[in-house]
Amino acid sequence: MTRTSTHHRITVCTSCKHKGTDCRPGYELIQRLRLAIDMAGDTINDTFEISGIACMAGCDRPCTIAYHGTRKATYLFGDIDPDEDIADLVTFARQYADLDDGWCSSVDRPGKLRKTTLARVPAAITVMEDRQDVLQ
Repeated sequence: MTRTSTHHRITVCTSCKHKGTDCRPGYELIQRLRLAIDMAGDTINDTFEISGIACMAGCDRPCTIAYHGTRKATYLFGDIDPDEDIADLVTFARQYADLDDGWCSSVDRPGKLRKTTLARVPAAITVMEDRQDVLQ
């Protein structure tokens, strides 16, 4: 597969806290991931935007992170540690960029991402119905 000009986004939860602490690792994860992707030296930094969002409802599995792409499945991962998982996140960014539909098996995902997937959401498809069909 070849890399396309598809726009990708990585979204990191900035509300997640380690249990029993006020530590919010999302901001650190964003900084480290941006730096790692910039240092990767290939085109992934041209197609990926990295941003934070206040909550992704993964509170029991901090820190949560999502990969989104145009016409691609979306992945939500939990239990991400900025100190340990950056290499796997960059590897998955490369892999995800190369997947036409974003779909991959858990065994194909790098390292810890094989077991920390919280959701894989199929690409959104807009369904159009003829108004006559709806009325009948």
